[in-house]
Amino acid sequence: MRLFIFGAGYSGLALARRLAGTAEWIGGTTRHDARLGALRDAGIEPFLFDGTQAGAGVSAALQRATHVVMSIAPEPAGDPVLIHHGADLASAPALDWLGYWSTIGVYGDHGGAHVDETAECRPVSARSKLRLEIEQAWQAFAAARGVPVAVMRLAGIYGPGRNAFVKLAEGTARRLVKPGQVFNRIHVDDIATVTAAAMERRVGGIFNVCDDEPAPPQDVIAYAAGLMGVPPPPEQDFATADLSPMARSFYGENKRCRNGKLNADLGVTLAHPTYREAHAAMWAAGDWR
Repeated sequence: MRLFIFGAGYSGLALARRLAGTAEWIGGTTRHDARLGALRDAGIEPFLFDGTQAGAGVSAALQRATHVVMSIAPEPAGDPVLIHHGADLASAPALDWLGYWSTIGVYGDHGGAHVDETAECRPVSARSKLRLEIEQAWQAFAAARGVPVAVMRLAGIYGPGRNAFVKLAEGTARRLVKPGQVFNRIHVDDIATVTAAAMERRVGGIFNVCDDEPAPPQDVIAYAAGLMGVPPPPEQDFATADLSPMARSFYGENKRCRNGKLNADLGVTLAHPTYREAHAAMWAAGDWR
């Protein structure tokens, strides 16, 4: 296995940790010179790719890759990887599998109803509409190339450094209450486990990569505050809260995503099935900063 990660950020580094000692080689891109060292420290050969032109050395690296994961947000013009390195992937002699990290935002608003991978996609935000278009573009590319592509629709990502403890410690935690509103989440290590399983099994298709229990966001903050032994922030009415348009837009979509395919097709059992197990484990281990 020789893996190349377009956009080796938070989740990409977790995948590299998961495959350390398994992959023969891992390469990955970053937009910033300042992050090259972090990629090297994680065992990733780093390449610069800012999405505006082909990355130096990336074309040659793709000629040796067997597995490629895309974790770069789409642009209005399309997917930067397809635009600048699609031809390289089309001709990569060893390419055996593709993975695309998308978002459950492509489902849009289902009024709090349960959705699985067969549910209708009716994205609301422009960014989710773009994601759905790029999913379809990668599916068409993979079909033409003759390799499987796993489209992994990720829920809200959290883990060390990105969690309710950090928000409480920084004083940025809020308990916004919108009746009936829930969100799915996924621990970054579970993203890595799911992706590794899809790679190893050479599985394609669409997968909801989310936890077992969509929950109100205010409950997560309260639970973390209890573990920390600090008072939770007071509840705020969502309708009257001062929020940016971006933050408010997240509350315009309400659904309960099901993840049964992870076990059925990939044999994956989540290490962190709900926010409670994950936060309790991070707190007990001191592994939350």
